[in-house]
Amino acid sequence: MTDFGFAKIIEGKTYTLCGTPEYLAPEIILNKGHGKAVDWWTFGILIYEMLVGIDPFNDDDPMMVYQKIIKNKIKFPKNIEKDAKSIIKHLLDADVTKRYGCLKDGVKDIIDHRWYKNFDWKNLLFMTLEAPYVPKIKNNMDTSNFSQYPDSDSEITAIKADKDPFLSWA
Repeated sequence: MTDFGFAKIIEGKTYTLCGTPEYLAPEIILNKGHGKAVDWWTFGILIYEMLVGIDPFNDDDPMMVYQKIIKNKIKFPKNIEKDAKSIIKHLLDADVTKRYGCLKDGVKDIIDHRWYKNFDWKNLLFMTLEAPYVPKIKNNMDTSNFSQYPDSDSEITAIKADKDPFLSWA
């Protein structure tokens, strides 16, 4: 799964802030400049979310999400296997110089991790790997595999100029 809507080619670092709050790496939030290491962070978030069912820094308030990411206190359910916990911790290391994917051996550290010991990389490469789960769909417009969210029925109210929290940002 990839969304190339905000993709760009960079040499070194960028300071662009865009993305879903729960997936942002600490270096993005802290505006330290970031590179490819943020993709490995996001991969760690994605693994956690697929195994647990929710992202590790979840909160209704985006500012709280950012604070949780900066604090980097990850809570794991008791039933999560130790190898999965290990790969997630290595990918969600706030220190870019210690984050898996960014070390001397690059992606090899991830591929060789014990969590992937029975994974068939060759069949993945040749696109012959059988999917472990294939959702049932009735037709091309079937959305029954997605969560239902109610439509918003509230009106957006304008903020008076003297109450605008962004006035001081100029």
